[in-house]
Amino acid sequence: MTTPALPRLSDLENPREFTARHIGPDAADEARMLASIGPASRRALIDAIVPPSIARPAPMDLPAPLTEAEALTELKALAGKNRVLTSHLGCGYFGTHTPGVILRNILENPAWYTAYTPYQAEISQGRMEALVNFQTMVTDLTGMAIANASMLDEATAAAEAMTLAARVGKSKSTRFVVAHDVLPQSLEVIQTRAKPLGISVDQVHATEIAASLAAAPAFAVLLQYPGVNGQIRDLRPIIDAAHAAGALAIVAADLLALTLLTSPGELGADIALGTTQRFGMPMGAGGPHAAYLATQDAFKRSLPGRLVGVSIDSHGAPAYRLSLQTREQHIRREKATSNICTAQVLPAVVASMYAVYHGPEGLTRIAQRVARLTAILAEGLKALGWTLLHDSAFDTLQVAAGDRRDALMAAAVAAGRNLRAASADTLAISLDETSTRADVEALWAVFGAAAGDTPLPSLDAYADTVAPMIPAALVRSSAFLTHPVFNTHHSETEMLRYIRALSDKDLALDRSMIPLGSCTMKLNATSEMIPITWPEFAQVHPFAPADQLAGYAELNAQLTAWLAQATGYKGISLQPNAGSQGEYAGLLAIQGWHASRGESHRNICLIPESAHGTNPASAQMVGLQVVVVKCDANGSVDLDDLRAKCEKHADQLAAIMITYPSTYGVFEPRVRELCQLVHDFGGRVYVDGANMNALVGLAAPGEFGGDVSHLNLHKTFCIPHGGGGPGVGPVCVVEDLVPFLPGHATAGETREGGVGAVSAAPLGNAAVLPISWMYIRMMGAEGLKAATETAILNANYVAARLAAHYDIHFSGGIDGIQGGGVAHECILDLRPLKETSGISAEDVAKRLIDYGFHAPTLSFPVAGTLMVEPTESESLAELDRFCDAMIAIRAEIAQVESGAWPREDNPLKNAPHTAASLVSGEWTHGYSRETAAYPVASLRRTKYWSPVGRVDNVHGDRNLFCSCVPMSAFESN
Repeated sequence: MTTPALPRLSDLENPREFTARHIGPDAADEARMLASIGPASRRALIDAIVPPSIARPAPMDLPAPLTEAEALTELKALAGKNRVLTSHLGCGYFGTHTPGVILRNILENPAWYTAYTPYQAEISQGRMEALVNFQTMVTDLTGMAIANASMLDEATAAAEAMTLAARVGKSKSTRFVVAHDVLPQSLEVIQTRAKPLGISVDQVHATEIAASLAAAPAFAVLLQYPGVNGQIRDLRPIIDAAHAAGALAIVAADLLALTLLTSPGELGADIALGTTQRFGMPMGAGGPHAAYLATQDAFKRSLPGRLVGVSIDSHGAPAYRLSLQTREQHIRREKATSNICTAQVLPAVVASMYAVYHGPEGLTRIAQRVARLTAILAEGLKALGWTLLHDSAFDTLQVAAGDRRDALMAAAVAAGRNLRAASADTLAISLDETSTRADVEALWAVFGAAAGDTPLPSLDAYADTVAPMIPAALVRSSAFLTHPVFNTHHSETEMLRYIRALSDKDLALDRSMIPLGSCTMKLNATSEMIPITWPEFAQVHPFAPADQLAGYAELNAQLTAWLAQATGYKGISLQPNAGSQGEYAGLLAIQGWHASRGESHRNICLIPESAHGTNPASAQMVGLQVVVVKCDANGSVDLDDLRAKCEKHADQLAAIMITYPSTYGVFEPRVRELCQLVHDFGGRVYVDGANMNALVGLAAPGEFGGDVSHLNLHKTFCIPHGGGGPGVGPVCVVEDLVPFLPGHATAGETREGGVGAVSAAPLGNAAVLPISWMYIRMMGAEGLKAATETAILNANYVAARLAAHYDIHFSGGIDGIQGGGVAHECILDLRPLKETSGISAEDVAKRLIDYGFHAPTLSFPVAGTLMVEPTESESLAELDRFCDAMIAIRAEIAQVESGAWPREDNPLKNAPHTAASLVSGEWTHGYSRETAAYPVASLRRTKYWSPVGRVDNVHGDRNLFCSCVPMSAFESN
């Protein structure tokens, strides 16, 4: 008998094990799929679809892939290079305790972090209820009438508030006044945003603002409450002076402090903004954190960002939806007033649940404890002989340190804590929810050692006698968080069940495929997610000394180098904390380059009619004029029209913005020619990286003619969408544009000629960068290329299976490829069916919910279509389940076409069907309950039930209601 040969040890130590787990189809599946499509191999398919003219000449130079365990070990060592000291730095970032029930069941739960933006309202009721809680929390605490469902960070929220005030105010002035004690990073981002819009920003001491407004008009004033160095100022006289001068009053307010302080609304503010970071989100070296923006009722239709409102469903029951979407950039395009597309939904959910868990009494208790410890710290410092600059404070003290400032800071570091240099001769000390009596005593020890022989104070002597340093005239008397949701779920049992009840209402990637074209809902692997809550990444302050952030610096260097290999660019900044911010930064870089050459007059941005809505919105925000370029019948940019537009605007041409592959799901074969044409006329080429999922390893924008791109790490590089954020949008540039990448003076990072900060923190949403690091480290160059090829394979398989049932719009028409050949997504054209049956693309989208699917992208980029992107992570079984559902729906449409089912009363028009609608009352429809609930047999084993019927969008906009619904509204239905 022959002894079987031992397998090679190298085969057992498979470094590509993660690639096989990330990519859905295996070799046998791939063979079956190719048999349906036509080409003999995956390589043959790619060669037929991807233009050879853009193929990269050499593979990516990336480290060999590691297993999951190996990658986690390597990343843990890198994280260990960060030093986690007790932070007293403040400046908008504070230590916080994330309740374990929220940490485990939301922040670390794929039911929450793998969900998509709630554009399909019926399958997003859980996360939208959490966002309505967020909006209610913000309006209650700020005293404002309406709030949006989160912003990117406090600094960008301040910039958005500035432009909002410029739009809605009555002043014709272009001057914006900022108080001297506003957060420095907010001022920096405001200055970046203001420059291309022709807004002048003046920083004025708060006590001199009234006189400044009397001397020179302004359209708005920004005030910080409390100030960055702790002072709590009565803002009413300043706000009154602003109003008297025709200016709007904007207040950046600390939400935790507002549990004790008179609200901005009660002080007379027109707009309030801030961050919710200290409501349960770790500092994370700067993000992600949900900012907020709230206004008076008069400005609600101009409020940027998403707004969750309450409408009714087809059964008359309350239901949540995104309200007033016509304000948003994807609708308004170059007329948009903001380019925000991804907000911070997951951190907003955490913040809202923090408020639900603690309730008004719990939040007040936390705030009172912080305020008491701060006051006790102040008394002890004065007893030690130190002078405080202010007699009011919530959590921050400013200490006159003279020439001992640096020595005190060094002594504090030696004691394991960071203090902030507030000025040349003063220090700031901030306390927070995590601060203890021991921290106060340790701080006294640091200052006592520098004070000489003065005995250290006794905390017991102050514990029960020192009152908070809050001015009596500003003590809050109004109630907040009175809705039952904030007063019910305070035990862990109740909180756990509430979180579970909300997640059960939603569809996320943990339940099914989400085939959203252009949104790339791929696997967010657990091993990628694990590091984001490691203390070495999560518990560090973005403005800590550089030697304490060495791990982040190395992660930044490695990740940018790897992304440069993927894109072909020379310089990358990870600062933009959303794709929209990456676009903005990239366009600023182009403008900066033109200005450096004395060509600031170049202000025309060419954008194809197929472009993402953020493209024209971003161009508008940097002061460029958008000129639309036509597309041809195949979905490619019409080069004849492009040449005509280039010739017409030759002297003013600044740039063109294209998406590649195009938003129509097409690899345009003449993209090199397109790039060269724009270069010939002096313009630069912006390649939107939204569809990099179809390029990584195959082609690089920086090699085929692109000058700038942004990437969506929350798409191509596996950071989850989080229900609509967080995102990361790195900006990538060719060599001559590197000097124009964003800087960050607040963090000590300046670039001569750079465009300034675009986000509050130097690494933007730093805490989620380890996700993309893990993905690339485990995949390696071959794995990433295989992922791209499989994404194209999967899309073509879907197109091949559905081609006999639906028109595939803008397919390549490639001989030998069933379905015509598409890129990584395909567009199903349902417009002909509207004519024959009255069934719309929206009806199909809602019927897919009954089959257990999130709908593909609806009516974008072409109205009346569905754009399907399966990604590389979906298995053949799941692809077939989706295709089977779409084929079954086509058979249902045939029933309508034949007259067997009425045009206005059929399973598609009535979808989605709720369980309650099927079991209550008389069934009067011409189809059975079984057809409504179980259109395919597999649903009997696993069924997702929509919690509401189809939501009435018109009713929601006509009856705008954006805060918690009275419980009686649910009891009556």
